[in-house]
Amino acid sequence: MGRISIELVPRNVESLLTDLEMVKNNFPQIDTVNIPDLLRFELRSWDGCRYVRGYYKQAIPHIRAIDLDMNRPLPFANMLHELKTKEVLVVTGDPPQDMTRKIYPSTSIDLIKKFKTEHPAIKVYTAIDQYRTSMRGELDNVRRKIDAGADGFFTQPFFDLRLMEIYAEQLEGLEVFWGISPVTSEKSVNYWETKNHLIFPAGFQPTLEWNINFAKRALDFTEELGSHIYFMPIRTEIQTFLSGLFSR
Repeated sequence: MGRISIELVPRNVESLLTDLEMVKNNFPQIDTVNIPDLLRFELRSWDGCRYVRGYYKQAIPHIRAIDLDMNRPLPFANMLHELKTKEVLVVTGDPPQDMTRKIYPSTSIDLIKKFKTEHPAIKVYTAIDQYRTSMRGELDNVRRKIDAGADGFFTQPFFDLRLMEIYAEQLEGLEVFWGISPVTSEKSVNYWETKNHLIFPAGFQPTLEWNINFAKRALDFTEELGSHIYFMPIRTEIQTFLSGLFSR
């Protein structure tokens, strides 16, 4: 059996604790929490994981390479070790919209290498973006990340089981968290189509019912693979989505 993770947005301490309490008390199927690093919120991912550890042993902070100078020690390294962090998810990261924060020409591959050199005990996941380029181009990126030392991957959300099956063939033998994120409004559809160049499958509907049914099929698929899955209910009420997902 693979792991099941929920991605919780750290808007503030109170909302994060509320979400953790609700998930822990109602959905024992979930054993991992991953925390994105979003610059519009004050609570950084590694700070959020401090609160996660009160509920779950397995907490995975997202780390943005673009925020970090590769020639200096990681500014949050002591906190990672204090929390006995065993896993991180490394991404390159998007530049901040207002450009008031200092950024660096650092990539996820640079940061993977840094973790493997300076903090080799920490397991490093990194991203697969199946929409940014061709499949061949993304599989080449996967190979480069493995060569840099990546231990596993988190995909962008899938909305088509056929595409998952094709990628599963190509990623056989690798440790993968397959992403699922409900899209339940035309605004979200437009976001995925314009920003991420996604083509939704025929029959897709931006409804909670469609997304829950697809999430169930994806969960069954990853269970058959013995792989991991993570759910990212960004603009959907978490308890409603998870209640529908785990009802059989």
